[in-house]
Amino acid sequence: MLDMERIGDDNIRYSEFTENTRAGEVISDPAFRGFGRLLFPMDLSISERMTLKELSSSSIYLWYSDIRTEKTVEILNYMKQEVQKGHQIFYPIYTDREMQQEPSRKNTGLFYFRGEPGKPFGIMNAGGGFYYVGAMHDSFPHALEISRLGYHGFALIYRTREPYDDLARAICFLHDHAAEFQMDPNHYSLWGGSAGARMAAVLGNRDYLRQLTDRSDIQQAAAVIMQYTGYSSASYSEVPTYACVGTRDGIADWRVMKHRLGILDEIGIPTEFHVYKGLRHGFGLGVGTIAEGWIYDAVEFWKQQLS
Repeated sequence: MLDMERIGDDNIRYSEFTENTRAGEVISDPAFRGFGRLLFPMDLSISERMTLKELSSSSIYLWYSDIRTEKTVEILNYMKQEVQKGHQIFYPIYTDREMQQEPSRKNTGLFYFRGEPGKPFGIMNAGGGFYYVGAMHDSFPHALEISRLGYHGFALIYRTREPYDDLARAICFLHDHAAEFQMDPNHYSLWGGSAGARMAAVLGNRDYLRQLTDRSDIQQAAAVIMQYTGYSSASYSEVPTYACVGTRDGIADWRVMKHRLGILDEIGIPTEFHVYKGLRHGFGLGVGTIAEGWIYDAVEFWKQQLS
């Protein structure tokens, strides 16, 4: 059983983070005790003296564009407020014994963005080229946005060498604890950008889901939501898929994504595809760009599959 009781610490005084807050202050903040280090990419050498403004840069989040300081600050303040309210925001996906057996599992877990009782959940998988996990730009914002629409959002922090195993474990964890979270376990969605989109597509595939979870009781995802990836495999075991990408993406060719969805269409699997003129790789939510609002289209696509 999960401990879903109030965990707020009345001694944690809420003070807002700003663009001038240093990374070390965030990591060591009492609200994030035990998991603060996982808020920023574990696989990159980040100085704790860097400010949130300095961190919100493509020079840190490699291969990403349109990184916004105000979104970083908003997300961290949201998380701290949730803890102040007494809500648990981080959940390990491995047991203590499993983490002792394999210490790298301590660097995994799910950040929770609370939805409404009875609603399904989405698991967000950030990209980073399987070199690092760019959650602050590529999964935290998405999870927060769907939570504001009533859905439960989970952002997975995974090991770059074991990404598929960690996502499989996260799916099992949320399936097994859906009642404690008061959410629908059977109509979930898998989201991802870049490398994270590959993860979502692989675990969205019915055959890979069975193979990687070693479970036959877990239902296949209702939908996969993919951004900017060159993943091209397609079969009858896929689920309804929404995809978006920019025309100036030098990493994931929009034609490859469109071709894959065309194959899925031909075999009768619902799809929706959007290509945005002039956008580069890693535009995230696309705030202030031609892609702004795409996430609401994606949620509508997911909702259509629920019926």
